[in-house]
Amino acid sequence: MKDTKKNNVLHLNKKIHKTAIVHSGAKLGQNVEVGPYAIIGENVEIGDGTSVGSHSVIKGWTKIGKNNRIFSSVSIGQEPQDLKFDGEKSFVEIGDNNTIREFATIHRGTEDGGGLTKVGDNNLIMAYCHIAHDCHLGNHIIMSNAATLAGHVIVEDSAVISGLTGIHQFVRIGKMAMVGGGSKVVKDVPPYVIVDGHPASVKGINIVGLRRNGISPELRRQVKEAYKVLYRSNLNISQAIEKMDQELDGNPLVEHFLRFLRNAQRGICR
Repeated sequence: MKDTKKNNVLHLNKKIHKTAIVHSGAKLGQNVEVGPYAIIGENVEIGDGTSVGSHSVIKGWTKIGKNNRIFSSVSIGQEPQDLKFDGEKSFVEIGDNNTIREFATIHRGTEDGGGLTKVGDNNLIMAYCHIAHDCHLGNHIIMSNAATLAGHVIVEDSAVISGLTGIHQFVRIGKMAMVGGGSKVVKDVPPYVIVDGHPASVKGINIVGLRRNGISPELRRQVKEAYKVLYRSNLNISQAIEKMDQELDGNPLVEHFLRFLRNAQRGICR
């Protein structure tokens, strides 16, 4: 029997290569492109203007937003690499305007981790990157080639994770932080700092990142003061938080810095 629903999907979108396999249950928006030999599974939703490169596989309960560029041989929505996973329904959500380069992998969530792996908007995920189950990424993040996130990692907005870097499970990478290439990160990385090494340690403030994100000189000065209190005063974290509360103006960057420190679960890079 002819699958009319599948034919309607193909007709509406018009840019699906004849060798691609698109399940009749998939939902594709307008002007979606699907390249040669790509596979789109039953429960996948892809928003308007997104392109999917050749040989890519998108499966599972995966929702992808608008105007994303997914290059060849990308894998999204496959089962998590977690021995506790038992086939339960779980999800991947990807926002708008992301670039996901060749051979990157993004896996579904697990029941223990809330069941969702989430990627925000305007991110650049370069070739061979891995985003494991239950990771949550914000917006304007750069992951360079072969950067890898273990399960349950949180990456805040405008962070940069350089190539060949490994991030331990449950680690948090703070806003506008930068992780140097080839680093091993086993503790939380506070906002606005640079870490590097094996294991990673703090090398200074990410001044270039702050400037690129339009942070004013005055706010940058206050971030420097917060950094000095935490890393140059020989105080423990609790003492440093108390001193910052007492002595620094409550600008949004410093307030975020303090919230991050208060919520650190694995300790922080020193």
